[in-house]
Amino acid sequence: MNTRSGKLIATLFVAACALSTGAAGASGLDGLEAFLKTAKTGRADFTQLVTSPPKDGQAPRAKTSSGTFEFARPSRFRFVYKKPFEQTIVADGQTLWLYDIDLNQVTARKQSQVLGASPAALIASAPDLRALQADFALAAAPDKDGLEWVLATPKSKDSQLQTVRVGFKGNDLAVLEILDSFGQQSVMRFSSYQANATLDAATFQFKPPAGADVVRQ
Repeated sequence: MNTRSGKLIATLFVAACALSTGAAGASGLDGLEAFLKTAKTGRADFTQLVTSPPKDGQAPRAKTSSGTFEFARPSRFRFVYKKPFEQTIVADGQTLWLYDIDLNQVTARKQSQVLGASPAALIASAPDLRALQADFALAAAPDKDGLEWVLATPKSKDSQLQTVRVGFKGNDLAVLEILDSFGQQSVMRFSSYQANATLDAATFQFKPPAGADVVRQ
C-alpha cells in the first residue's frame, strides 16, 4: 500500500459518520449489540484488501495490507499496518495520531472532532447501539459466508462513505467492509480475535519519534 492509499484508509477510519438503528430484532443487529456490550477490550490480526474502481477500461486495482488491531472502550484503539508498508494509527482518548513511517510524518487530530462518528468508533469505542444513533440508517443484512451482517447507509449527502457493512460470527467481529464516495472498497478481515484481552495502557499511548514532522490539524 503506497502513501496515498494509506492516507485514504486512515481517512476512512476517521471520516465523520455515526450510526442510527433502523431495524430491530434481527440477528446481525443482535450480534452488533452483543459485541458492543460484552467486548470492552480486544485484539486481532487483520488483512485488508483495497480495491479501486476501474478507470478508462482498465481492470480494478487491488492492494493488500496486513497488521494488528487493538481497542479498549471508550475511545482508544491502535491499528498497526505491518505489510507491505508500515503505518500506525492510535487513538489515545484525546488525540488521533497517524504515523506514516515512509514519510517520517505524524498527523495529529482531536478525537472529539473526528472519532465519534467513524467506522473505527463503531467497532472500537461506542458503548451501545444508542450511542451510535445519528447519521446512518442501520439494518440487518442477509447472512452470507457463515456471518451475520449489519448494513449502515449514511443519511448525509456530504458523507465520504456510501456504506459500511460489519460481519459477525456469533458475538465476534469478523469483517468490516467500507465503500467510499469514490467507489473504492476496503475489506478488512479479522482473525485470531480475542475479546476482553488484557492490554497494557501503553498500547494506546503515542509519542512522535524524534525527527518526525508533526502536523496538527
